[in-house]
Amino acid sequence: MSQDFATQMNERREGWPEAMGMQITHATKDEVRAELTVGPQHLQAYGIVHGGVHCGVIETIASIGAYLVARERGQHVVGLENNTSFIRAVRAGTKLRAVAKPVTRGRQTQVWQASVVDESERIVATGRVRLLCLQSDQSLAGEQVQGALHRPS
Repeated sequence: MSQDFATQMNERREGWPEAMGMQITHATKDEVRAELTVGPQHLQAYGIVHGGVHCGVIETIASIGAYLVARERGQHVVGLENNTSFIRAVRAGTKLRAVAKPVTRGRQTQVWQASVVDESERIVATGRVRLLCLQSDQSLAGEQVQGALHRPS
């Protein structure tokens, strides 16, 4: 059984996950789950969840899972591609749950697929994220890469 890193991920959820009110409920190298309740910050002009929110949720949980795999090899991950499909519109007050699982966990790239559902278990969005595995001595945007569990406080 894989160790669950949800608590550690939530302790370090600064940035996008914190701004979105996203809570990681389960985080292993085999599956990552998250929840969020739709609020006004998630909506676009028609009063429904902005597609970027679904993309961000899917990329975040896929990245966490891929990182948990890569860190065992001394690697870090960064997203290369996010293909998200919007299936059902949702409005404020809706509780969303998302789950990501690996498709492939290679040494150079990983692919994770995810789905987002509403309270009635109806699919709201689905996606697939391809991630690049970086060695610890590689740089990203001019700086050495640091993982979510290894960043200085």
